[in-house]
Amino acid sequence: MKLIARMITLLWLLAACAGTHGATLADTPNSSAPTGDFPTKPVRIIEPFGVGGGPDLLARALAPELSKLWGQPVTVENHPGAGATAAPGLVAKSPADGYTLLLNTSSQAYSAVLSKTLPYDPLNDFIPTASLTSQPYLLVASKSAGVTTVGELVAAAKAKPGELRFASTGLGTATHLGAVKFNFEAGIKALEVLPRPSDSIADVLAGTIEGRTAYMFAPISITLSPIHDGRLLPLGVSTARRSTLLAEVPTIAEAGIAGFDFPFWYGIWVPAGTPVRVVNKLAKDIARALAEPDMREWLAKHGADPMNMTQPEFARFVQSESESAARLIKSAP
Repeated sequence: MKLIARMITLLWLLAACAGTHGATLADTPNSSAPTGDFPTKPVRIIEPFGVGGGPDLLARALAPELSKLWGQPVTVENHPGAGATAAPGLVAKSPADGYTLLLNTSSQAYSAVLSKTLPYDPLNDFIPTASLTSQPYLLVASKSAGVTTVGELVAAAKAKPGELRFASTGLGTATHLGAVKFNFEAGIKALEVLPRPSDSIADVLAGTIEGRTAYMFAPISITLSPIHDGRLLPLGVSTARRSTLLAEVPTIAEAGIAGFDFPFWYGIWVPAGTPVRVVNKLAKDIARALAEPDMREWLAKHGADPMNMTQPEFARFVQSESESAARLIKSAP
């Protein structure tokens, strides 16, 4: 009977691991630690793009809601730089106890197929824990580029193949993949300008505003101010439907690149080896925080849609997104 009981327990643990990708909710020694009181000390949210970027804004909106749920301080730390890999690198080396969370974009999935020299494995060194939101990027152009529409941008790029410069926050980031997809589907060649190691997304956007690069893909939230000030031109929304924040701006598909659809999304990851029950509690509590009325109102104001996935669903989604990025890179010239 004891043998049967042990076998049932093992099967239960294996079932709990099903559906995760890379680093799984494994039955490691610390996975049996009690978590009923978790958390019992402050929790850190680490984000990779710097103050004022989309992940920073979302983290600072989410942190107070989690703090209310847990009765513990939840702090946000900005670790931009190294092509948006500094923050994941820090979290990968952190204790696997649930007290250090990575809030990242779809870049976490994409970087796995674009860079083989990272000091961490974007998939296997982390557990996808909670989906957050999905929203569009905005294709923006500098005023000095002399283009006001997607069609004009494409024409300018075709007139001088490989000369037009576009910005990204680093290889494997959504800003990079969005531009790669756009260039490929528009049939143009352009020169990518990679960020300096210390650059935040605000620094990269400043390069486009100031005309050092002609165009880039960026979160709508950080483009609104320079657009309203007339320092930046919105050309197209990356998703299949327009954004309520800039309803007058057409989608890229409407502007002539048929079928173009490239949303970006946010999620929470923890280091591989984090206890199963801690991961499950984090996933459930983050979902509760996102459902709070104040949080829903904040998301709507920022043009973000909650993704509403369970932890296993999010893990499978991350795997699927990584595979999609691999196909895109393979097909692009």
